[in-house]
Amino acid sequence: MKKINIYEELKSNDYPGRGIVIGKSADGKSAVTAYFIMGRSVNSRNRVFIEDGDGIRTQAFDPSKLEDPHLIIYAPVRVLGDKTIVTNGDQTDTIYEHMENGQTFEQSLRTREFEDDDPNFTPRISGIIEPNKGGFDYSMSILKSADGNPQSCQRYTFSYNNPLDGEGHFIHTYICLLYTSPSPRDGLLSRMPSSA
Repeated sequence: MKKINIYEELKSNDYPGRGIVIGKSADGKSAVTAYFIMGRSVNSRNRVFIEDGDGIRTQAFDPSKLEDPHLIIYAPVRVLGDKTIVTNGDQTDTIYEHMENGQTFEQSLRTREFEDDDPNFTPRISGIIEPNKGGFDYSMSILKSADGNPQSCQRYTFSYNNPLDGEGHFIHTYICLLYTSPSPRDGLLSRMPSSA
């Protein structure tokens, strides 16, 4: 898989949408995750991150401008015991609740599909960091429509055991139309160098 510089990747993309990075610090001592959001509509741009216990949630920057909160107000980061869940929507709660009841990350996501924001059908991207023997593993997932057709949900999960020092993976909701990809709704998954 081609390594990319996350800074250069995002700088060259006018609208990457929402994205998740998960990896391991350069010194090999810590798991690292990052989440970003962008918005096209006034409603989507009217949100900020706030700390909420061990996690993060979004809230309206200006509550008087809030229209439909169902796709923009959610907890993108929650901690369940020693696991960290990060997503681009309210599926964070779905994963948390199902895993709390003994289901897996993938089983939890089988109950969800892409967002209902016709005509975009924004992909749902998710990640989880789980400890293993003295280290950690992580998984990332994307749930997307079939090239914009909402009649089919395509599910992809990528699992990484014992990640390498200074490397991580990046998944986001939209890719630049200049990429050689079958659809602008495809997610991108790449490794980033430790200089990112």
